[in-house]
Amino acid sequence: MITGVHHIAIICSDYHRSKKFYTEVLGFSILAEHYRAERDSYKLDLRVDENTAIELFSFPDPPPRPSYPEAAGLRHVCFKVKDLDAAIARLQGFQVECEDVRIDAYTGMRFTFFADPDGLPIELYEDK
Repeated sequence: MITGVHHIAIICSDYHRSKKFYTEVLGFSILAEHYRAERDSYKLDLRVDENTAIELFSFPDPPPRPSYPEAAGLRHVCFKVKDLDAAIARLQGFQVECEDVRIDAYTGMRFTFFADPDGLPIELYEDK
């Protein structure tokens, strides 16, 4: 049946700001970029890893996220990292604020949260 996650779709409010964030700050590479004139919309495909991609969309005047992070629906996106401290230091180098590191009560693994330019909660989970 399901064999993995193919992609995660994100709608941003400022395409160029979010493109810079996801490529320069998070380091995802661009697979494809398209401007769809009929929708006044960009679609940017980003490689997360060999099996997963992000589709970054822009649309004119998207509605804001209702709350952080407890709105009904998708709560947050989580990415695995080998070294959480190094990942946090990299983000801080781009002036991205991270929450205090917490410990998963069930696995004992370390994690933190930060936000993309539109306030989408993103988790980094240390996977050693």
